[in-house]
Amino acid sequence: MKKGILLVALLFLGLNSNAQTIDEVLNKYIETIGGSKWDTVRAMRMTANVEQGGMKIPVEVVMQQDGRMYTKITMMGKTMTMGAFDGETSWSTNFMTMKPEKSTTEDSENAKRTAKEFPNGLLVCKKLGYVPTLEGSEKVDGVDCFKIKLVGKSMLVDGKETPSTEYFWIDKDTYVPIQAESEILSGEMKGKIGQTKFSDYQEIDGLIIAFTQDQGIKDGQSQAITFESVEINPVVDETNFNFPEK
Repeated sequence: MKKGILLVALLFLGLNSNAQTIDEVLNKYIETIGGSKWDTVRAMRMTANVEQGGMKIPVEVVMQQDGRMYTKITMMGKTMTMGAFDGETSWSTNFMTMKPEKSTTEDSENAKRTAKEFPNGLLVCKKLGYVPTLEGSEKVDGVDCFKIKLVGKSMLVDGKETPSTEYFWIDKDTYVPIQAESEILSGEMKGKIGQTKFSDYQEIDGLIIAFTQDQGIKDGQSQAITFESVEINPVVDETNFNFPEK
């Protein structure tokens, strides 16, 4: 009887020794996508052509380590800012009036709170004091993945502090993210789950970057964006971030 109990105990000890911890998975993920090389990245510029209604729409996305960012599109010869953050204010172009408009004070405050999540919250979670936990394993599109829950800074929603949680699925073989999800906290899609799928990973200056991102609503419509180029530490016109005052 005692031998049987001992064998069972040894079996579970063996299983536990093979189970990976959140720190082990996180460290392997960070090492895989470039490790300390990300510390030298001040900015990224990504360009793509998105097909919409039979048209190819050029898209430019610039993200900086200090949190400033902008996304521009060009349609019918006109370039518009779909979204930008200059460090203090979020703003975008109103497609009806074609004039720039500032976002709400709450949106700008939330942008400030997530400004240091460069290039994403998972990579810098320890620096920011975020809490990652390993939620076990799940299959995503037939791929065995580690599921990670990441609790970040709370967001303001209708003036109330609201928990902000993201989930990441890390491929067990390659240790790169293949999916991320988070609840949409405001706007028309409030309450739905935003989902991004990552694929076509390529190496740029020692960094591993997903060149295809399929973004949309879980179990709903999505739009695949395939980047044609990714530049590391590009020279950027600083005025592109700023709200046009005139």
